[in-house]
Amino acid sequence: MSVSTSGTQIKTGPRAARVTVELLGSMRFAISLLVILAIASIIGTVLKQDDPYPNYVNQFGPFWADIFRSLGLYTVYGTWWFIIILLFLVVSVSLCVWRNGPKMIADMRSWKDRVREGSLRAFGHKAEYSVSGSRDQVALKVGQWVRREGYKYVTRETDGATLIAAKRGAITKLGYIFAHVAIIVICVGALLDSNLTIRLQMWLLDKSPVHGNAVISSLGPEHRMSPSNPSFRGYAWVPEGDHVSTAILNEADGSLIQDLPFTIQLNKFVVDYYSTGMPKLFASDIVITDRVTGQKIPARIEVNKPFTYRGIAIYQSSFEDGGSKLQFSAYPMSGPSAKPFAIDGKIGGTAPLTETPDGDTIEFADFRAINVETFQAKPGPIDTRSVAKPKLEQFIDGRLGSGAQTSNPRELHNVGPSVQYKIRDKDGQAREYNNYMAPVSVDGEALILAGVRTDPDAPFRYLRIPADADGSVQQWMMLRAALQNPALRVAAARQFAARSVTAEDAQLQEHLQESALRVLTLFAGANEDGSPAPAQNGVPAGGFAAVAGFIEHSVPAANQQKAADLLLRMLEGSMWDLWQVARQQNGQAALPANQENSRFVQTAINALSDSFLYGAPVFLQLDSFKQIEASVFQLARAPGENIVYLGSALLVIGIFSMFYVRERRLWIWIKAEVPEKAAGSAGAGDVESSPDVAAPRTQLLMAMSTARKTLDFEKEFDQTRAAIGELFAVPSAPASASPRDAQSDKPQDLT
Repeated sequence: MSVSTSGTQIKTGPRAARVTVELLGSMRFAISLLVILAIASIIGTVLKQDDPYPNYVNQFGPFWADIFRSLGLYTVYGTWWFIIILLFLVVSVSLCVWRNGPKMIADMRSWKDRVREGSLRAFGHKAEYSVSGSRDQVALKVGQWVRREGYKYVTRETDGATLIAAKRGAITKLGYIFAHVAIIVICVGALLDSNLTIRLQMWLLDKSPVHGNAVISSLGPEHRMSPSNPSFRGYAWVPEGDHVSTAILNEADGSLIQDLPFTIQLNKFVVDYYSTGMPKLFASDIVITDRVTGQKIPARIEVNKPFTYRGIAIYQSSFEDGGSKLQFSAYPMSGPSAKPFAIDGKIGGTAPLTETPDGDTIEFADFRAINVETFQAKPGPIDTRSVAKPKLEQFIDGRLGSGAQTSNPRELHNVGPSVQYKIRDKDGQAREYNNYMAPVSVDGEALILAGVRTDPDAPFRYLRIPADADGSVQQWMMLRAALQNPALRVAAARQFAARSVTAEDAQLQEHLQESALRVLTLFAGANEDGSPAPAQNGVPAGGFAAVAGFIEHSVPAANQQKAADLLLRMLEGSMWDLWQVARQQNGQAALPANQENSRFVQTAINALSDSFLYGAPVFLQLDSFKQIEASVFQLARAPGENIVYLGSALLVIGIFSMFYVRERRLWIWIKAEVPEKAAGSAGAGDVESSPDVAAPRTQLLMAMSTARKTLDFEKEFDQTRAAIGELFAVPSAPASASPRDAQSDKPQDLT
């Protein structure tokens, strides 16, 4: 096998061991591991980690969800293969530093002063000078100049010449070492902060996760981690006025309980808002109670401002409802009664619907005291067979796509509290509802929004109930109940016919009364005998769908549009009379037929049609509430945090040194020139005494090299050559061409 790295090598031992060390210490192996870690980190960043498994099933489907789970992509940073890659990377880079570090340090400390004149002449960057003065004088002057230029140098006397070997920027070698050591340090810190310690405790101490729901206080030590656990990252949910002394550590197949050395009591959760109603500050006022000393420490935790105690950092992760208490008026959504009954609920709790015969149960899921939405245009139904989309979804859809598209300016409003709940039947099937407490103004009309969905991943689709003058649903509920009352339908049809046709034409009046009664009966989802009409394809009969079905089956195609217009006008007119009859029955005065009341009837008809798809036995109107907030804290003991910071600092220093510090080496060979006259006619002893001998001159040969040839180095060489010439007031001689000029500046005999 060819050698892929340089530096210290193992020359003894089994060949397999030497090959393994060679592979682990090679740059190709380390780069491959770094690429795999980079890909895994991208997956861990894009794919939300530690979510419940059903969320991934809903997102990817059961097939791919199982494959991704088997690969550990839902907990990338804690998987066995990610930890093993980190370990191998630590080993690989450590071997690389061990093999090449000593050579780099030796090269950095070396002066490379065993060079000879012939080697310097082989350099591509060199210059020669002939200067006046003795060799010692020239050497002293050159040494002073080299020091002023920031070089460190040594002087060597060899072969009757003086060699000045100087270097500058040799610290760049430390940059390579620091960068490699930084990778080791960061990986070690990451291993310490990973769940490696938890995995080891699960393997060695028989710790096992809890499956399903359980009371924390009843769990045994096999499911609990000690307060001295060196590394963990978990979550704690704390309602206002309550306290916890444990954290939940999420695992792929359950949860572990982390006992804390202190308790956290949440006194108050603080939310501050902008003028638009958007939140701008989340903060928790807590009290830490040490379980050993009993010391109480008050603190405030904000987003990005954690509090650390006994090595455990407490972060403000999120907030939820902590069990708000709610009071409702429950209005029946079927039958001829509109009388509400009271229901009390608590978020996270349940309540039986004792007033209904089907044995349904309400599960209270969430409560929000503030909802910031945008409503810019009157929301209309998607079609006559479905409940319309919320305006917020349309708002978002309108802003997807090209950034060049235009849109209306955003108008954010706080639309008040909302409550989210499920109604589960005796078979376990449930629908989810989201009702707003206060009316929402849309194009000047007050609407009460009641959302419904059957799929947890689907958006809510809203029933829009017109609010009455008191801002409630009572008038609409009264109209709905009257529509289900056969006697009131007959009275409304009679009143509509009498109002529309004079008494002289009794036959036409009777015919109009029969038609109005039929359209009211169809719209109410009832048969002519008053019994409920059967559902079709799982959709309850009634509303516009029933009227459209009647027209389709009873009217020729050529006359269907005309019949539809006639029946809708008849429906609107008879519905007005039905509302007046219902008000009279409830002891309320008749209303004038003005534009406002006509608009109420039109919106009420649309809501009545959509109510057949609402699918709830009751409508819950939120009357009052007592909000209780809960903070979700992230608790982390991360001993590797400071180690990672150290590694990051080393990495910055190393990269800075490698890219911005250039190593330059400078050699200056100084030797005395022999005068031609003395050399040709006299001995050495006669030269000094001869009056014809000229002043002593010295030959100076300068050469430079660098580890990386750049344009800056070329410029620096030219400046150095000119500076030496100016130092002795002589121009430098042009460098002679050499076949080796195109080769490396480093001579072959350097060590």
